Amino acid sequence: QVQLVESGGGLVQAGGSLRLSCAASGRTFSSYAMGWFRQAPGKEREVVAAISWSGGSTYYADSVKGRFAISRDNAKNTMYLQMNSLNPEDTAVYYCAADLNVVAPTTSNYWGQGTQVTVSS
Repeated sequence: QVQLVESGGGLVQAGGSLRLSCAASGRTFSSYAMGWFRQAPGKEREVVAAISWSGGSTYYADSVKGRFAISRDNAKNTMYLQMNSLNPEDTAVYYCAADLNVVAPTTSNYWGQGTQVTVSS
């Protein structure tokens, strides 16, 4: 079992940056591939990025490639999402997820409660 708590969301102007964090509890954090998903109003949840248990493999949605960077610190049981060059289309609730397939991250077994990211134009 793992519990996930996101932080770092907020309101930012277009072109700005935010860094999301996901703090995990549970002794098995380092064994899970993890990721970030997001859901905008009226839209389905979509994967943003994923990272393998070691950090050696990553996945990015085409819409965020070159702008977002996922990372993790297993010693701190924490995963991060650095978001740069934000635009209004990035506005969504962002969810931390654990225990997923980093090659095809369509869903996950564990979820955080979500953190709101709002990008103003």
